[in-house]
Amino acid sequence: MHDALALTPSHAARAPVRGAGRIFGPARARTTRPLHDIGPRSVAPSFERDVLAGLAQPRKAIPSTWLYDRRGSELFEQITRVESYYPTRNETQVLQAAAHEIAEAAGPRAIVVELGSGSSRKTRRLLDALDTPQAYLPIDISSQFLHASVAALPSLYAGLRVMPIAADFTRIESLPELTLLRAGVADRGRCVVFFPGSTIGNFTPEAAVALLRRIRRWAGPDALLIVGADGTQDPAVLIPAYDDPGGVTAAFNLNLLVRINRELTADFDLDAFRHEARFDAQSRRVEMHLVSRRSQRVSVLGRRFDFSAGESIHTENAYKYSLHAFEQLAARAGWLHAQRWIDGQARIAVHVLEPVAGTRGPRGMVG
Repeated sequence: MHDALALTPSHAARAPVRGAGRIFGPARARTTRPLHDIGPRSVAPSFERDVLAGLAQPRKAIPSTWLYDRRGSELFEQITRVESYYPTRNETQVLQAAAHEIAEAAGPRAIVVELGSGSSRKTRRLLDALDTPQAYLPIDISSQFLHASVAALPSLYAGLRVMPIAADFTRIESLPELTLLRAGVADRGRCVVFFPGSTIGNFTPEAAVALLRRIRRWAGPDALLIVGADGTQDPAVLIPAYDDPGGVTAAFNLNLLVRINRELTADFDLDAFRHEARFDAQSRRVEMHLVSRRSQRVSVLGRRFDFSAGESIHTENAYKYSLHAFEQLAARAGWLHAQRWIDGQARIAVHVLEPVAGTRGPRGMVG
């Protein structure tokens, strides 16, 4: 693995003051959407709706959001440690190299909001570099995994308010916690939205633009957005990353069927489906599928769905963006590039963006 290379850092904002003391603060939580892993009978209505609607389509598909119950989140953390899964390893090295320059752009007393926080491992590199960050708001769809992941942070970062939010960040239109933190405070600190993991690639380009626009609205005009994006196009690298020899990714994908059986009274036979990763070169995306091994009929909440042999459920996309393509995508959503870093293998880029004042951004096609 090569060292991370700094590319086109276009500005460095206020220099932080190092070594200031911190005071312990309490952790608390709010639920902004129905949770779906807090008990055996607690099911999000949107989960039921998405599964039933997705299985009724001519080409069956279920949003990748639902891969992340507690067990799914645990399996994904295992994936990030698999040798063939390069995105986490490469992005972590880039963040380590870029953290202090990002911190200079963020300035003192930043409020860090992380989308799809998972284990929050990468966040610690950012928090370590920041000058007395005042609050950390991790947002994740799996409530149990979220609270377990951040439990130790208040003892590690004195003075940091840790406010976990169990929610689907793709549906957030406003963030009351952020509004409350900034209300009546003269030195409010900058909102730093942390969106690592190449998660932006899970959305179609149009959905990604819509999400980035929503983030821009609730984060405010002085926000800083840090996004990780994957530009890898080589199937020889991509397929092992999404279908590892040890079968961890397969277990992660098949766990969706386990969850549907548990929460939606379904009768999927796990042995009758297999995991498959595909690379669509034209769309520049990796797809994950659960492929039926035989003709079969499955019941979900009393509704029957037929599968032919070889028919699949499309469970995830991972779009791969070149540097130019991602810059165009961000511009369409009203974000301007401030800084950018890329790893030594030219796979993973970390983009630092700022809102374009008074504009929604150009509507040109993504390149």
